[in-house]
Amino acid sequence: MVDVAVLSQDLLAEMAGYGRTLVAFSGGVDSSVVLAAAVRALGAEQVAAVTAVSPSLPAAELDAAREFCAGLGVTHHTPATNEMDVPGYRENGPRRCYFCKSVLLDTANALAADLGFATITTGTNASDIAAGFRPGIGAAAERGARTPLADAGLDKAAVRAVARHWGLPVWDKPAAACMASRVAYGISVTPARLARIERAESAVRGVLGGAVRDLRVRDLGDAVRLEVDSELVERAREDHAVGVAIRDAGFASAPISVEIFRSGSMNDVLVDSDTGE
Repeated sequence: MVDVAVLSQDLLAEMAGYGRTLVAFSGGVDSSVVLAAAVRALGAEQVAAVTAVSPSLPAAELDAAREFCAGLGVTHHTPATNEMDVPGYRENGPRRCYFCKSVLLDTANALAADLGFATITTGTNASDIAAGFRPGIGAAAERGARTPLADAGLDKAAVRAVARHWGLPVWDKPAAACMASRVAYGISVTPARLARIERAESAVRGVLGGAVRDLRVRDLGDAVRLEVDSELVERAREDHAVGVAIRDAGFASAPISVEIFRSGSMNDVLVDSDTGE
């Protein structure tokens, strides 16, 4: 295994020549490491973060992102984005992420041009590149975004190792995909649909308490699938309050199933990893 100090130095070396850098920042582990690396490599005065604010981003994630930026001493831009206005996003086909990332990077590019930033970065890592069908990565590449984690050879495990090495508070933060990833392909993405998913997840976390780490409420249209950590599946199935929490959040009559959490489980319907169709 490569030494974490070597990994971190490889990342800093990758970013040292970027010039003034605007980091597309979600608040997750990957983009947090990119932002911290940019500050270390370039200085806080040469770095800013941009987080797109829309119904796709949980409110708690925005609050955490603001706190992280403040801790690093970097300016945090939070423009509202309008991906809901884009038919390709709203219709929720397999390339939904392409349209969302396009809106984000178009917004970031405009901000960078106005403020004089030379480089825009994303938190794409080497594992993401190896995963295959990732239309959002293509949208970012088309718009000239740099991918320092991937370019320095850091996969998901390495990113977390560097975050821990640097003492970043997010080093063990669970993955937090955008709210639209909870909606089954082909079902329209709307602010109301995302809001009830967010309410349901918050309510279920309240029922299960601090023991829960990974949790998703999957909107299947005519049904709901709750995914939780393996050790909590039986409890979630047996606790009547879990079902009540989901129904009260807006899923009044949908049947509810409980399964083990799997990242990307909604992609099981994609039979062609190259086209997603």
